Amino acid sequence: QVQLVESGGGLVQPGGSLGLSCAASGSIFSIFAMDWFRQAPGKGREFVASIRVSGGTISYANFVKGRFTISSDNAKNTVYLQMNSLKPEDTAVYYCRAKSAELIGRYDSWGQGTQVTVSS
Repeated sequence: QVQLVESGGGLVQPGGSLGLSCAASGSIFSIFAMDWFRQAPGKGREFVASIRVSGGTISYANFVKGRFTISSDNAKNTVYLQMNSLKPEDTAVYYCRAKSAELIGRYDSWGQGTQVTVSS
């Protein structure tokens, strides 16, 4: 079992910056990748960014390339999402996901989400 706790959301003006954190606990040894997703009101959950624990391979959704940066601190079991040049359409609940692999199989764990609102 993996538990995830996101933090860092809030209200920011267009063009501003915000940093999110996601702290993992529990069976952290099983985690091989961590992702950020977001869900805007009335829309489905969409992929934002991903980082692999081993090797650090990173991928981004096209709509955040050049604006968002995902990083991790393995010693703190934490993944970060730095968001710059925020737009009103970035308003959403942001979720952290951990992908795990154990003898019982693979599974995903989700955090509770943190609200990001971009508005003047």
